[in-house]
Amino acid sequence: MTGTAVEMRGIHKGFGGPPVLRGVDFTLRAGEVHALAGGNGAGKSTLMKILQGVHRPDAGVIKVGGREVSFSTTKDAEAAGVGMVFQEFSLVPTLSVARNIFLNHEPRRFGLIDDKAMVRRAGEILAGMGVDLDPKAEVQKLPTGYWQLTEIAKALALNATVLIMDEPTASLTKTESEALFALIERLKANGVSIVYISHRMEEIYRICDRITILRDGGVIFTEALADLTPEQIVEAIVGRRMEHALEWQERDAAPEPGAAPLLQVRNLTAANGVTDMSFSLRAGEILGLAGLMGSGRTELMRLLFGIDRPVSGEILLRGVPAGIDNPRAAINKGIALVPEDRRLQGLVLDHSVRENLLLPLLGGLTNRGVVNDKRGDGLAAGLIERLDIKLSSPKRPVRLLSGGNQQKVVIAKWLGREPNVLLLDEPTAGVDIGTKTEIIARIRELADAGMAVIVISSELAELLALSDRVLVLRRGTVTADLDRRDIAGEESLQLAIQGV
Repeated sequence: MTGTAVEMRGIHKGFGGPPVLRGVDFTLRAGEVHALAGGNGAGKSTLMKILQGVHRPDAGVIKVGGREVSFSTTKDAEAAGVGMVFQEFSLVPTLSVARNIFLNHEPRRFGLIDDKAMVRRAGEILAGMGVDLDPKAEVQKLPTGYWQLTEIAKALALNATVLIMDEPTASLTKTESEALFALIERLKANGVSIVYISHRMEEIYRICDRITILRDGGVIFTEALADLTPEQIVEAIVGRRMEHALEWQERDAAPEPGAAPLLQVRNLTAANGVTDMSFSLRAGEILGLAGLMGSGRTELMRLLFGIDRPVSGEILLRGVPAGIDNPRAAINKGIALVPEDRRLQGLVLDHSVRENLLLPLLGGLTNRGVVNDKRGDGLAAGLIERLDIKLSSPKRPVRLLSGGNQQKVVIAKWLGREPNVLLLDEPTAGVDIGTKTEIIARIRELADAGMAVIVISSELAELLALSDRVLVLRRGTVTADLDRRDIAGEESLQLAIQGV
C-alpha cells in the first residue's frame, strides 16, 4: 500500500517554559508501523497528543490522509480516524471492560444502551486481539496488564485508520506481547498505519518499518530500521555511547548464601491467589520475581506491604513475626513499595515534586500539625540530588515531569525513610534506556549499602541484569529458586517460567 497517512511539518509546542517541540517534521506512511523513540522528555508523547487533539500546536501544519486538519478535541481526531492508546490509563475503574471499550459511543437500541450487543462486540474485539478477558469484568479488579489491553481494545473499537500506541507492552507479559504483535501485523495488513512509541529495542526491530528519533524537542533522524544498528539508535536517543548497559554484574557486596535472612515468608496463602508461598531474603540481596501475569508476583508485593492480608502462613523480619496487617504497619517495619502504576498508585499528580517526596516523611517534619518547611526543603533537595531528578523547580507539579523523572520521584520518596526492604514492581516501565541504566545503578547501590530488594520486571534482560537470585512463580507459588550464576540467559529463564 502506498501514500501518506499522516504528515506533520514544522510543529512547535511550549507550555510556558522551554519549548517541548522545535520545528518537528514527522511522516507516517499508509500501512506502516513507524517507531517514535527518544529519551523521557524528548517530546514523543506531546507530538502524538497534538496529532490526537489533546494539545494544539503553537505552529505547524498537520495533514491526515492528504487533507489539512486542525484538531481542537480528541473527538475531532477520532472522527478523522486517529486513535491513541495512552501510556497513562484513561479508563473508568468502576466500569466493566465492555463499558470502557465503548465509553461515549455505546451501541443503542430504541434509544437505550444495548448492554448485550456491547458485551458481544467487546468480546469480538478482545478475541480478535487474542485476549482471554471477560468483557463483563470490572476494570479495577483486574491486574494492570489487562488495563492496557482494554485501552488497546478501546482504540480499536473506533475503527481507527491511524493508531498511536504509547508504550503498549509496558505492563504485558511476553505471551500477551506476542499476541499484540500478531494483532499489529493483522492491522498493518489491513492498511492501518501505526505509530509505535517504545523504549524496548527488540520490539522496535520486531514490528517496525522505520524509526524517528527525537531529542530535546527536535528530530535527530528518520531512517529505515534495516539500515540502523541498535547501538546507533541508543546513541542517538541518549547523545552518547551506552556500552554494557544491561549486563549482569556479580556484586562484591552481595551477601553470602549462608547469611541470616532479613525477611522470611513461610507457607503464605491469601485470597488474592498466593498459595503456600515460601522464600527468604537476605540484607543486601536483590531478589527477582519472574512469572506470567497472574503468577502471583504483584499479589505477593501487596501482601508484604499490608495492602492484602494472608489467610494463613507468616511473614517474619529478622526471625520475628512482622505483624503486617496494613501499609502503615509495613512502613513502620521498614518496608517500602514502588507500585506498578506510578501515576495511579505512586504519585499525587497535582501536587508538587517536593510535596510528593515528603509525603512518607511528614510524621517527622510536623510539630503540632505545622510542617517544618526549611527542613522539608532540605530533605527534598537531597532526594532530588540523590536520584538526579531533572526539573526546573521542586514546586512544579509532578504531572509535568517526564515519565522517567516521575519514576525517580516515586523511588526517591521512600529513600528518605531508609527502608530495610524495598519492593519494586516494574521500576523501569516506560522509561528510556538512559534513565533505565540510572535506576538500575541506584538499585545496585542501595543493595550494596545493605538494603534488601525484591524486584518485578516483565523485561527478562532487566531482571537478569539486576538480580542475585530469581524466584520463578506460577499459579501463586514458588516453582524454582535460581542463583543468577546458574541462569544461562533469557531463553533458559523463559523456559523456567513456562514450566518447560
